[in-house]
Amino acid sequence: MKKIFVIDTNVILHDPTAILRFEDNEIVLPIAVIEELDRFKKQPEMTGRNAREVARTLDQLRQQGNLTTGVSLSNGGTLRVALSDRDTLKTLPLELSGDVADNAILAVGMQSKQNCQCPVVVVSKDTNLRIKADALGLHAEDYETDKVDVNELYTGSTEVLVSPEQIAEFFQAGSVTLEQEFLPNQDITLVDSLNPSHTALGMAEGSSSKIIPLIALPKLGVSRIQPRNREQRFALNLLLQDSIKLVTLVGKAGTGKTLLAIAAGLQKVADEKLYNRLLISRPVVPMGKDIGYLPGDINEKLTPWMQPLYDNFDLIFRTQDVSEKPGHWRRGHEELIEMGILQIEPLTYIRGRTIPQQFLIIDEAQNLTPHEVKTIITRAGEGTKIVLTGDPDQIDNPYVDAASNGLTYVVERFKNEPIAGHITLFKGERSSLAERAALLL
Repeated sequence: MKKIFVIDTNVILHDPTAILRFEDNEIVLPIAVIEELDRFKKQPEMTGRNAREVARTLDQLRQQGNLTTGVSLSNGGTLRVALSDRDTLKTLPLELSGDVADNAILAVGMQSKQNCQCPVVVVSKDTNLRIKADALGLHAEDYETDKVDVNELYTGSTEVLVSPEQIAEFFQAGSVTLEQEFLPNQDITLVDSLNPSHTALGMAEGSSSKIIPLIALPKLGVSRIQPRNREQRFALNLLLQDSIKLVTLVGKAGTGKTLLAIAAGLQKVADEKLYNRLLISRPVVPMGKDIGYLPGDINEKLTPWMQPLYDNFDLIFRTQDVSEKPGHWRRGHEELIEMGILQIEPLTYIRGRTIPQQFLIIDEAQNLTPHEVKTIITRAGEGTKIVLTGDPDQIDNPYVDAASNGLTYVVERFKNEPIAGHITLFKGERSSLAERAALLL
C-alpha cells in the first residue's frame, strides 16, 4: 500500500534530495515548509545553500504540473504542496494554537489522514515535533535514509586466530593467505592459537584473503611521531598507503586522530614531496554560545577556530627540535605556510573548488552532514588524498547526531571500496587525566 509522507523543513535542509528518497509514495510539503525555506535561503552556510537548492528543484517541478494537485517524480512517486486548512488548525489542542510552522505541518498531517485511507507518516528530524505528532495520533518517524547504527559501526580492524606455521609464513614470505575474506584494506591482527602473546600486524590486500605486512615506519617515526598503540600503528599505515585515497579516523578525544593525520601529511608533502600541499580544514561550528564577530583580517579571525590544529604543529615541531626556544615551535607552521606547502582554511569556501595533488585533512568531520561530506569529497582532483577525522560523541552541530553525521555515513558507505580505509582508535594517549575523563564523564 502506498503511503503519504508529510515532510518537515529540517528534513530537506538536511538532505536537499530527500523528496526522491521515498520511492513511489506521495510526498506532501506543507506550505509552511515553503515559507520556512524562504527564511533560510539567505543564510550563507550549507543550510542556506540547501534551501536554495530545494527551491530551485520545486520551481522546476512547478513547470511540469500543478504542485497543488501533485507532480510526478522521477522515482515514480508524486509531490504535492498542501495548504493548511483553517478548520483543522482550530481542532488542534489549545497548547498547539498559534501561527507556528510546526502546528501547520501537524494540521496538514491530520488533513491527509482524514482525506485518505492509506497510511500517513510525518517525517521530521525534530524530536519534539515527532512527540507532538504522536500525541495527536499521527505516526511520526525520523529521516533515517542516511542514518548509521553507531553500535554496529565498522571498526576497520579484526583479530584472527591462526596457526604458528601461518605466522611464520607471514614473516618469512611477506604475506599469508587465509580461508576467510576481509573487507578492502581491513587491518588484521594475527594471533597465534597456541601462544596468544605471539601476534603479527597486517592488512588485507584489496578485498582478498591475502594478508600483507604494514608499511615499515622510519626509525625516527613519521614527522618524529611514533605510534603508541596498535590502532595508531594501523592508522599510520592507512595514512601512508599511497593507493588509499580516502582515510577515515574515528575515536574519542585524545586518541591522536588529528596528530597522526598531520604527521603523515607532513611526511608525504614536505619529505617525500608526493603531494604539492598539505591542506587542513575544519567546520566552523562553536561549542556552546558563539562569542560573535572577531576583529582582524582573515588569519586573525581564523586563529581561535584553528588553534587546535596549531597545537598539533606545536607538538610536532617541539618533538623535532627541543633545543630551540618555545617561539620557534610556533614559527614552524608559519614558515610552512609562507613556503606554500601548508594551507589552513575553513570549509566555508570549498564549494566549487577543484583540489588536485594535495593531502587534504578534514578535522572534526562529525559536525558535517552527509551532503556536506559529499560536497567535500567530490572536490578531490587527480592525485589528492582525503583524511576525515572526528568523534561522533562530540557533535556541536544541532542538525546532525551520532547516527546521521557525515563522518559515520562515509565510514559505512566506503567500507567496501578498495580506495578507502578506516580505523577506530580506542585508547586515549593525550594524558592519563584526559583518558579517565573520556571514560568516566
